[in-house]
Amino acid sequence: MNIANKLTLLRIFLVFVLMGVIWLPLGLSMSVVLWVSLGIFIVASFTDYLDGHLARKYHLITDLGKFMDPLADKMLVATALLAIVDLGNKGLLPIGTLPAWIVVFIILREFMVSGIRLVAATQNTVLAANYWGKLKTVVQMLTIIVYLLPIENEFLSMIAICLAYVSLVLTLLSGFIYLWQNRKVFETK
Repeated sequence: MNIANKLTLLRIFLVFVLMGVIWLPLGLSMSVVLWVSLGIFIVASFTDYLDGHLARKYHLITDLGKFMDPLADKMLVATALLAIVDLGNKGLLPIGTLPAWIVVFIILREFMVSGIRLVAATQNTVLAANYWGKLKTVVQMLTIIVYLLPIENEFLSMIAICLAYVSLVLTLLSGFIYLWQNRKVFETK
């Protein structure tokens, strides 16, 4: 297993660490929980950049990486978004509440893309992420970072909700583009 794939597995491990920090009763103040969660999320997000960079630079691209990297991203983003909705609904986020319906659209898009990849896999084809999917992931990660900031600020709250809507638009757009670009996997032979 190469270094890029190990970084992807580290990201998956960090998802579970993030879950523990947010949802286990560790006796920490909410401010500490948010700062630690933010740190874990940033480190995990950086592994996404780093594994892709290393894989391309050193020609370490593998079918396992093409499959696991987007899966690790989905796990990280979905977990963080659900945690943000949960904490926001409990009034524990200084930035405010992330609308749950936006998260539902994001998760549904991820199921659709995963379904397309599964169909392609039955045809011995591995579909990599495209530019729009990568841009969507970056904006979603920025949205999560802003929501996890334990700073009460009206301007940040406005930025957070704007980023949430931009994430939604990019999520839907990238999903439709991915479906269109890979429509061949649904053609019968």
